[in-house]
Amino acid sequence: MNHKTDPHQQKILILDFGAQYTQLIGRCIRELGVYCEIYPYDVAAERIAEFAPRGIVLSGSHASTYEDHATKAPEIVFESELPVLGICYGMQTLVSQLGGSVEHADHQEYGQATVSTTAESRLTGESGKALDVWMSHGDQVCALPDGFKVIGETSTCPYAIIADEQRKYYGVQFHPEVTHTVEGRQMLSSFVHEICGCGNDWVATNIIENLIDSARLQVGDDHVLLGLSGGVDSSVVAALLHRAIGDQLTCIFVDTGLLRLNEGDQVMETFAKHMGVKVIRVDAADEYFSHLKGISDPEQKRKIIGNLFVKIFERESRKIANARWLAQGTIYPDVIESAGNKHGKAKVIKSHHNVGGLPDDMELNLLEPLRDLFKDEVRTIGLELGLPANMIFRHPFPGPGLGVRILGEVKREFADILRLADAIYLEELYANGLYDEISQAFAVFLPVKSVGVVGDNRAYDYVIALRAVETVDFMTANWKHMPYEVLGTISNRIINEVRGISRVTYDISGKPPATIEWE
Repeated sequence: MNHKTDPHQQKILILDFGAQYTQLIGRCIRELGVYCEIYPYDVAAERIAEFAPRGIVLSGSHASTYEDHATKAPEIVFESELPVLGICYGMQTLVSQLGGSVEHADHQEYGQATVSTTAESRLTGESGKALDVWMSHGDQVCALPDGFKVIGETSTCPYAIIADEQRKYYGVQFHPEVTHTVEGRQMLSSFVHEICGCGNDWVATNIIENLIDSARLQVGDDHVLLGLSGGVDSSVVAALLHRAIGDQLTCIFVDTGLLRLNEGDQVMETFAKHMGVKVIRVDAADEYFSHLKGISDPEQKRKIIGNLFVKIFERESRKIANARWLAQGTIYPDVIESAGNKHGKAKVIKSHHNVGGLPDDMELNLLEPLRDLFKDEVRTIGLELGLPANMIFRHPFPGPGLGVRILGEVKREFADILRLADAIYLEELYANGLYDEISQAFAVFLPVKSVGVVGDNRAYDYVIALRAVETVDFMTANWKHMPYEVLGTISNRIINEVRGISRVTYDISGKPPATIEWE
C-alpha cells in the first residue's frame, strides 16, 4: 500500500472514562478527516504505544477524581510527550494527575453556558470571544498544575478552559463534541490538525482503497461467504468485497418469507443483476412458517428464526467446497461495546459471533472489513460504492423481520397482510416528505378482530398499528407527531387496499416506558 495514502497513519487516540458522549467525540474527529480509535482508560501501555497516535483525548466520566482514585489516565499519556486534550472529567484527571486540585463545585452547571476567552490559545484562537458551550459537571478545577494558565471562564467556573502551550496540554470543562457547543467542532479541528499535525486523509475514497487492499491481502486466493440480509451493513460489505475480490465472494440470501414487500426481488436486482455479485437466493418461507406454527412467545420466535437461519446458512455453505472465510458486517460501535479491538489476525468463528450463532465446527476465518467504521461512515462509503440511497438510508429492520411485528403466532396470511400495510405506510411517508424526518417507522399486525363496515356489509377483521419515532441513539425515543391528514390518508388506503383489515391505530408511546418494536 506504499503507493496509496493510508488513512490510518495519522491518528488520534481517545481514552474512554465511561462518558455517554465518547463515541460522539470519535465520530466528530472522523468527520474532520482524521482516523481515531477509542480504548478504555485502563488499557495497557503497550497497546497505546503500538497504536502510535499523534495526540490523545481524555473523555468525560461520571467519576470524581477525589473519590475514584483508580480512574485516571495511564502514565504513558504523559511520558509520550504527545498533545493531550481533556474533556470535562478528562480535564479534571489531567489537572489532578499533574499536581493541581479538583473539588465539588458550589455552582454545578448542566446545560447551555457562555465561556469568555481570557487569553489567546492555539485551541480557541483569540482572547475576548464569547463561546456558547454545553456544560455537564458537578466537580471543577480549583488549582492549576505548574505550566498551565486559564484561557476561558464562565461566571461560576473560573477554569473553563486551560492550557499548557509548551507541553500542548489542554482542558475544557464543557463538551466540544455536542452540537450545543457552537465552536466545538472548530476546537476539535484545531487540536487534531494544528496542534497534533494530522492531515485530512480519512475520507471515503481513501477508506475504500485501504479496505480493498486489506481484504485482498487477508483473503488471498480463498473464497468468502457472506450472509446477505439486504440491511445496510451486509449490503456495504457485499459491495466492498465484490469490488475487492470479485468471484471469490458468494453471498447467501435467505428469503424467510418475513421480509418487506418485494424486498427479496430488490436485493437480487441490486446485487445479482446490476452489480454482478454472486448471490444464492434460498426460498425458505415454507420452512419458517412451518417451524413457527403455534408459537406465540416473542423470545421463542426469535430463537426459532435465528436457529433456522443458521441451519439453512450452514446447509448452503457446505455446497461451496473452497470457502475459507465468513464475512460479517461488524461495525465499530459493536467493537467498542464488546471491549474488543482489531489485532489483524484471523479468528475461527464461534457461536457468539453471529446473531443466529453459527456452529463451533464451522471452521471459517472471520472477515470484518467494516469493524473500524461508524454507521455514518458505512453509509458514506456505501454511496461511494454505488449502492442506492434508499437502501443506505432506510430505517432499521429487525433481524427476525416481520416475525416480531406480528404479535402472537406468525402465519403466512398475517405476514402477507402486514407486508402490504407496511408498504402503503412507507410509500405515503416518502410521498409526503416525512420518511427522512423519522428515525424508524413500521406497521404492526395485531391478532385481534374489530367490527367495521365495508360497503353496506358488516366486517370483522384485523387491526394494524402504525409506529413512528424520532431518536438520536435509539436508547430513548419520542413518537412522531404526524400530520393528521397524512395519518388519515394512510388509514384509508390500508383499510381500502388490504383485505382483512378493518381498523388502523397510531402508537403514541415514548421510549421509555415502551420499546420501539412491539416485541
